[in-house]
Amino acid sequence: MTAAAHRPATLEDVARVAGVSRSTASRVIAGTGFASPTAREQVTAAVDQLGYVPNTAARALVRGGGGVRLVVAALGTSAAVLDDPYVHRVVGSAARVCTPAGVGVALHWLPLGEPRGLDQLAGDRTVCGVILINTTEDLLDAVPRSLHGRVASIGIGSATVPSFDVDNAAGSDAVLRHLYATGRRRIAMVTGPQWLPCAQRPVETYRRLMRQAGLPERVLLGDFTAARGRSAADEALRRWPDVDAIYGISDDTALGVIAGLRDAGVRVPGDVAVAGFDDIPLAAMTAPALTTASHPVGQIAVAAATALLDGRPAARVTLFPSDLVARASA
Repeated sequence: MTAAAHRPATLEDVARVAGVSRSTASRVIAGTGFASPTAREQVTAAVDQLGYVPNTAARALVRGGGGVRLVVAALGTSAAVLDDPYVHRVVGSAARVCTPAGVGVALHWLPLGEPRGLDQLAGDRTVCGVILINTTEDLLDAVPRSLHGRVASIGIGSATVPSFDVDNAAGSDAVLRHLYATGRRRIAMVTGPQWLPCAQRPVETYRRLMRQAGLPERVLLGDFTAARGRSAADEALRRWPDVDAIYGISDDTALGVIAGLRDAGVRVPGDVAVAGFDDIPLAAMTAPALTTASHPVGQIAVAAATALLDGRPAARVTLFPSDLVARASA
């Protein structure tokens, strides 16, 4: 008999499978107090069978810390992902939850294409939980069994890794409908990285809406950066001189688009409307102020961190709403 697949194994599960009392199982796992050699063997076998991991967050509360930490693990093509302001917002928001619990927060880079990068964290007894950022299917498949119940994703999830994410499909839908309602009919889109699954939802939304309206699809590959937004603006003008709106699925990209259009002598929004996604603080301070959609990064990170610290099963998918923020750029 094993623990239910939908939840992590508990100390009670270990005691039941081992055929010992809860207190005996606790002593063996903690390495304190007396237990017979037979009981130790039985408990050890049950721990291995169930993939049981002690609740290190709870232990930190009892012992006053002891170096226990929650790790924010960001997947990226290079270590530059560690400098991403979005990643910093996740870390800061997680710290708001973890600090009162006596749990630290650490940032860890997972190189793209090396799915076994989580093994190191899984074997670290001071890691009470892991929040994945920029999650891919390969990364989810590579999550060690010993991390189940201690890992959450900001992005796509799986049957064993709960997902906390923004509804960027709905947010993109609101932005694109706003562009259409203001008379734009030749709308180009600058995407996010192709390898990132959650960045494909806005692209699917864009293609669906363009088909429904009988409008041309004009998609440019992006990477969430302002530099790519700037070059994408030049590319859009060369490929489609009649373009009258550009939607970048990150505010950084959209701000780069505005800079690129300005370089070309194109007026925003007079000639080309521009919209983004995220509603970063800078979006309201630019000239013109950027039309965008909200992205409650802080709320999402707090929810993911809280679920891990509580140690309770979370819903498989928790989506946070994204709303249109209309400003002067579109």
